[in-house]
Amino acid sequence: MPRELTQTRIQKLWVPCRDGQAEGSGPGSRRSCVPRLTNSPSIIVLVGLPARGKTYISKKLTRYLNWVGVATKVFNVGIYRRKATTSYKSFKFFHHDNEEAMKIRKQCAQEALQDVQTYLSHEGGQVAVFDATNTTRERREMIMNFANENGYKVFFVESVCDDKDVIAANIQEVKVSGPDYQGCNKDAAMDDFVKRIALYEMTYEPLVDDLDKDLSYIKIINVGRQFLVNKVMDHVQSRIVYYLMNIHIQPRSIYLCRHGESELNTKGRIGGDSGLSLNGKRFAKTLAQFINEQNIKELKVWTSQMKRTIQTAEDLGVPYEQWKALNEIDAGVCEELTYEKIQEKYPEEFALRDQDKFHYRYPKGESYQDVVHRLEPVIMELERQENVLVICHQAVIRCLLAYFLDKTSGELPYQRCPLHVVLKLTPVAYGECLSISILHFSFTIRREEGRGGEGGAKINKCNPSTNLYPCFTCRLQDRNDPSQCGSR
Repeated sequence: MPRELTQTRIQKLWVPCRDGQAEGSGPGSRRSCVPRLTNSPSIIVLVGLPARGKTYISKKLTRYLNWVGVATKVFNVGIYRRKATTSYKSFKFFHHDNEEAMKIRKQCAQEALQDVQTYLSHEGGQVAVFDATNTTRERREMIMNFANENGYKVFFVESVCDDKDVIAANIQEVKVSGPDYQGCNKDAAMDDFVKRIALYEMTYEPLVDDLDKDLSYIKIINVGRQFLVNKVMDHVQSRIVYYLMNIHIQPRSIYLCRHGESELNTKGRIGGDSGLSLNGKRFAKTLAQFINEQNIKELKVWTSQMKRTIQTAEDLGVPYEQWKALNEIDAGVCEELTYEKIQEKYPEEFALRDQDKFHYRYPKGESYQDVVHRLEPVIMELERQENVLVICHQAVIRCLLAYFLDKTSGELPYQRCPLHVVLKLTPVAYGECLSISILHFSFTIRREEGRGGEGGAKINKCNPSTNLYPCFTCRLQDRNDPSQCGSR
């Protein structure tokens, strides 16, 4: 006789639609409930002197956690301070003897913590990143008391740097052009900010083992040359440590492109493992020519384990690594079908996918959410590397771009990723965004009736400067051509 269950079986739940829209998802969506990856909310508290990359770490960490499904938001106390004061006068505002300013700064920190409470306790947030200097033990104790009262976990991230060149580069690239110094002479701004740092140094109390042995923290020394980790308490904290130990600020570029057009692309069929079409082979040769002309230092090439990406890489004439994690989304029973055939054969599945494209899983296949999870090791390795060319697939590029461009799960499946386009992503060392260049390979093919003719290729370059990704969409050819865009 079978043993009875001692606990109630967990059921798969569907979030009911409200006015055609499920909570937390796009228009007209219906999805399974999103799991919480934390057993209690957490506050990530940044610690360190100005110009140590705290805001850079905050934004990058927030982007990563949101991408893997942990609802995270940054609370920058500097923004609260700028709202509370009419205008920034000088470094003297940060003097520890300036009682009025000290009162304002403490009040701003408390207001930020109240917003943290709202986010974590009432808005479904799982992690709040508290971005401020937090250089005194008194301030950190205030945060700990607040967290204990509300049942939150706390993890400190301290950035320590005594490399003068790194500090100067951070000030030049970010601080002197920041909101405190708008319209100010760069040399004067630099001088003022250096004096501000000196004031913070007078009261700085770093995390130390003797006094802070009971706290959970990671100390990042000289932008990742050394790390000190103490008392990691849960899964999210361990992921944060792993992530922070993999990122770097060395100059590099990441090139992303889809494989060349495949035989199944020409038939409007999704998935499969077909080889390249004639047009796809031309793209592979043109891509190789372009890459060779760039003279990219120590370029690594990654492909999926599917035939069309491997064939695209062959013309490069260099070693390449095959990643199973880079394979196209598995369409299950819908593999090698056209969208018309899917709608005819599986109308209910077709409708469900339209309602929530990110969470929808093909029968016997994958969802975009599944692809994100299997791409996490790829992201970690991309963060560790310098120059890399990744030749993969539409769904995979969408997931990778969502990480780099900070797209929501609702936006992720709808990013335009046509064939024969190369994206060059150049991370800015201390900046908050990427520089993106778009290389569009246009093929002119002369055809005789029933036969393919000779063709040529040219490269169009687009360097968006303001609204990065929307500039990309204007480069598309035929939006109705499944080989050019598709909607997997």
